[in-house]
Amino acid sequence: MTNTKEDVNIEATYGTQSSLSKDDFIKNFNINESGLSTEEAEKRIQQYGLNEVKQSKPKKWYHYFLSSLFSPFNSILLGIACILFYTDVYLPEIPSYANIIVIALLVSASTLLEFFEEYHSNKAAEKLKELVATTTTVIRDGKEILVPIKQVVLGDIVKLSAGSLIPADLRVLESTDLYVGQSSLTGESDAVKKTVESDTSLEDLDSISDLTNICFMGTNVISGSAKCAVIKTADDTYFGKVAHTISNTKTKSAFQTGIENISKLLIRFMLILIPIVFILNVAKHSTVTAFTFAVAIAICITPLLLPVILSSSLSKGAVRMSKKKTIVKKLDSIQSFGSINILCTDKTGTLTEDKIVLEKYLDIYGKEDFRILKHAFLNSYFQTGLRSNIDEAVVARALQNDMSKYIDQYTLVDEIPFDFSRRRLSVIVTDGTKKQLITKGAVEEILNICTMVDYQGTISPITKQIKDNIRRISKELNEDGLRVIAVCQKNDIADITDFTTDDEKNMVLLGFIGFLDPPKESAKSAIKNLNEAGIRVIVLTGDNLEVTKCICKKVGINSDSIIEGNQIEKLSDSGVLRLLKRNNIFVKLSPIEKARIVRLLHESNNVVGYMGDGINDAPSLINSDVGISVDTAVDIAKESADIILLEKDLHVLLDGVTERKKNIFKFNEIYKTLYQL
Repeated sequence: MTNTKEDVNIEATYGTQSSLSKDDFIKNFNINESGLSTEEAEKRIQQYGLNEVKQSKPKKWYHYFLSSLFSPFNSILLGIACILFYTDVYLPEIPSYANIIVIALLVSASTLLEFFEEYHSNKAAEKLKELVATTTTVIRDGKEILVPIKQVVLGDIVKLSAGSLIPADLRVLESTDLYVGQSSLTGESDAVKKTVESDTSLEDLDSISDLTNICFMGTNVISGSAKCAVIKTADDTYFGKVAHTISNTKTKSAFQTGIENISKLLIRFMLILIPIVFILNVAKHSTVTAFTFAVAIAICITPLLLPVILSSSLSKGAVRMSKKKTIVKKLDSIQSFGSINILCTDKTGTLTEDKIVLEKYLDIYGKEDFRILKHAFLNSYFQTGLRSNIDEAVVARALQNDMSKYIDQYTLVDEIPFDFSRRRLSVIVTDGTKKQLITKGAVEEILNICTMVDYQGTISPITKQIKDNIRRISKELNEDGLRVIAVCQKNDIADITDFTTDDEKNMVLLGFIGFLDPPKESAKSAIKNLNEAGIRVIVLTGDNLEVTKCICKKVGINSDSIIEGNQIEKLSDSGVLRLLKRNNIFVKLSPIEKARIVRLLHESNNVVGYMGDGINDAPSLINSDVGISVDTAVDIAKESADIILLEKDLHVLLDGVTERKKNIFKFNEIYKTLYQL
């Protein structure tokens, strides 16, 4: 979505909330940092209504009825009825209502059938969407709870973390390296840092980009965490006020375009046929008789039930697919779902169990060292962003080795959040006597910032031989299916108070940790069945080559040729397309590169499904014909998806596609019969 017009007075709308200091804001607006009570929240819902932007609310029944009544085909019949009223009722001495009654019955039948199908299918879709409704964390009665976004009220205290969808307009009260993606409102791709206090004066406020302590509804958290107060909801939000200037950029599917073209062709054919039939018959019969016959021909060739068959087919398909653990958020996506010929998917959780276990913690020479596990634990435990399965595995293994004592010994000072370009995360902790900057991340990225190594307490300069040995050990572990993360630290940071990515240099390499995420037992048969169904599977992952090759080989995906992200970064679109024709595995990709590949596949007349559940998958979900996510995905991924799977398994996806193909076959048979008639 893009914002094409800024017609909100920023100073008048947000100036007061933004310019006040935190303490003054809390005092002036009676904000309770401990959150609202349940009773107060319910009162405010009654007073202000649900947190829903008007344009996104479900349509009323009469919207569906009027849309059905004045469909293109019905509009023509109503026009014919007006002509018949003149020829059969007004002109003759003895009025005849027979033809008008027939048309009225046809229009009524068509309208009511389409209305009930469309209305009930959308109601069904709304109920299905409630099963995967996006939630947010608020503080109620002093406790953190998850509530649907529509139940967020003014004065609520909202907790944000990486991956969260911002549920309303918020004033930041506390933040830890909070970066927000505002591209849905501003079109700017770079994340914006949000702070507690604004660094822009009231007079200099020109756009929402200047509001550094306000988070806007509809945007999403890239990294970091925060505690915020809700200052505007529903139509009062910036998103709500400029909703009329925001449009969905997702193009029409081939199916939608085809239906529109066929409908227009039939209508043109009818409009041409009426005068021809009239001219051929007017010489032999009276004008009224000839015209009536021409109108009758027009009625016969008008495909009245085509839209009814379409909406009925889609809605019934959605209900049947729901029984296959496949939830349809957008009915228009069902046909494309059944027509997928390329499925792009990540590796983790789809091809693998997504149950990562920390298997090894090794020093620079590949020997087990508990110091590596300790530093990895401090990094994973004290980071405040969206805790990944890697962090969970590190914490679980450390607690098994009695490292819970470090939780009380250390405190968090600051954090440099993870991002997809650096591919590393840093925390700054202290035990009361010294501060440490501890960083973990991809092996190459960590090696690039290290100038020293620590082996059994002895620090020495890092050499090319040491780097090559680390790469060799890492590659061997990768070939065994283990994912490797390097760990480093820095101690000379006592004088630093405001930490940035520039401080991630001259680090001391400690060692690395290895994780095992075995392939799913069902993945191999699912890949085989998908291929037999005519669906090509392409793996797009940010993981490294060796691990991905090992997993793909085990599940039956040809891994003879694998392309890395840096190989396509500078290639033209035509060059990337040539690679896509003969390669099924792409590794070490950034979110932008993933989205580019999906876009190119779509533009090459393929029906592309993309399956993802992470923050970095949102652009690819939007670029695909069918965005597929799971009910456990982060908020922004679920919002971007068209289809939600209740189980992250390719067999569930295959069941949904198979069910939809059956539905398409039935629809095509009915349509062919109707067309022949």
